[in-house]
Amino acid sequence: MAITTSDFRNGLTLQYEGDIYVIVEFQHIKPGKGQAFVRTKLKNVKTGAVIQKNFRIGEEFEPAYLERREMEYLYNDGENYYFMDTRDFEQYAVPYKQIEEVVDWLTPNMVCEVFLFEGKPVVVNPPDFVELEVIETDPGVKGDTQSGGSKPAKLETGKVIQVPLFIKVGDRVKVDTRNGTYVTRV
Repeated sequence: MAITTSDFRNGLTLQYEGDIYVIVEFQHIKPGKGQAFVRTKLKNVKTGAVIQKNFRIGEEFEPAYLERREMEYLYNDGENYYFMDTRDFEQYAVPYKQIEEVVDWLTPNMVCEVFLFEGKPVVVNPPDFVELEVIETDPGVKGDTQSGGSKPAKLETGKVIQVPLFIKVGDRVKVDTRNGTYVTRV
C-alpha cells in the first residue's frame, strides 16, 4: 500500500530515492498561483542527514517498515541517549544528533516508542503528553487568570514554552510533545 502526501505526519517513515527517511516536519502550501505542494524536512535514518524537499500533492511513496518497540529512557552522557527495551532489558545508545528534536521531552524512566532499522534505533517518539516541572518563570501577579496572556517558562528538561500567567515555579504542567504547547496545570 503506497503512502501519499495526504498521509504525511511527523515521525512517518518512507522510502525515497533508495533510502529510508523519517518526516521531521511538513507543511501543506497552497500558493496564490500554481499548484499546491507539501514542503518537508526529511531525516535519513542511516546517515542522520536532514534534507528539505517539496512534493506535489498526491505524490506516492513506498512505506518503510521499521520494528517498533517500547523502551525506557535511562540517561544521557552528553553524546548518547540510552534506552532499555522493556521486553528483554537490552540497552541501546542513540546519538544526540539522531534524536535532537525530542530530547527536550525526555525524562528518566519515561517509556518511549522506539523504531529499529536493521537492529539499530533510528526514531524515538516520546509520549504525546508529558508532565514536567516548571523550574524558572516570572512570578505571577495578583489578578492573573486563565483567560489572560502568556509568559515563557523553563521546564526541568531545559525546554522553554509559553504558559498562562498564573503558572509559578514548582508547578507541574502537561505539555503536548507533538507541537510543544502547554495543555494544563497538573
